Amino acid sequence: MTWYSKYLSVFEKKFDLAPASVIEEVRQKLKKTECDHPIASVVVIAHNEETRLLSCLWSISDNICRYPIEVIGVNNNSSDRTADVFESVGVTTFFEEKKSCGYARRCGLEHARGKYYICIDADTMYPPGYIQTMIDALEKPGVVAVSALWSFIPDHRHSWLGLKIYEFLRDAHIRLIYIKRPELGVRGMVLAYRAEYGRKVGYRVRIIRGEDGAMALGLKQYGKIKLITSSKARAVTCSGTLDVEGSLFNSFQVKAMKAIKGFNKYFTSRTEYKDQESNLIK
Repeated sequence: MTWYSKYLSVFEKKFDLAPASVIEEVRQKLKKTECDHPIASVVVIAHNEETRLLSCLWSISDNICRYPIEVIGVNNNSSDRTADVFESVGVTTFFEEKKSCGYARRCGLEHARGKYYICIDADTMYPPGYIQTMIDALEKPGVVAVSALWSFIPDHRHSWLGLKIYEFLRDAHIRLIYIKRPELGVRGMVLAYRAEYGRKVGYRVRIIRGEDGAMALGLKQYGKIKLITSSKARAVTCSGTLDVEGSLFNSFQVKAMKAIKGFNKYFTSRTEYKDQESNLIK
């Protein structure tokens, strides 16, 4: 049995079907994390994530952390019951009308009280040692940001073995790219950083994807970005992004070809990147 098995009981299910006992359990556990002076702000962003948000918050509530933290939410103009899920478990939530991960994460950063900002995506579940592992790494001298690895949840379209092979090869790529260009290896759902420097850099908000990499690129000037490979910080998320290319094999082929064509990325660093027109929000 995997650590996230119990969360699957509410994962991708309508909020109406969520057991009252689970909602109350999450509410009581999150209430115990409330404090006046958090060292870290755990910020959950969500846009129309009614069916996945509760499983995410459940996993967050089960985290064991010796540091004082706060858990806050950002409702990115959802049209489903995302707001109801946040409210039901007592999470202080802020509304961001403009839609994009950049706008949502910036909203969270504006309201975060912690020294560290821990990014959380509503469609992802986090192991019980996640928050503490991320903060432990951020407490090291010279470290300005940390990013972890992640796995996908097997389903009828993606076998456990197929996903493991894919993840093994992808992880190898991330480890290599991190040597010179960590900004290309980070993902927002498993990124954490020093809030004071994050505010100096600022989030790019008018791009469809890449706000996390842009933040990491800006943070490099202030210190080291560390890759955490420990299973204690390995999150799990839905496999929807793998379907963009039609299948797991196609996804691997596309990414492999990009890696081969951009082989120089493993040996050179950069301080800026050119925007692709297709990635800009009109």
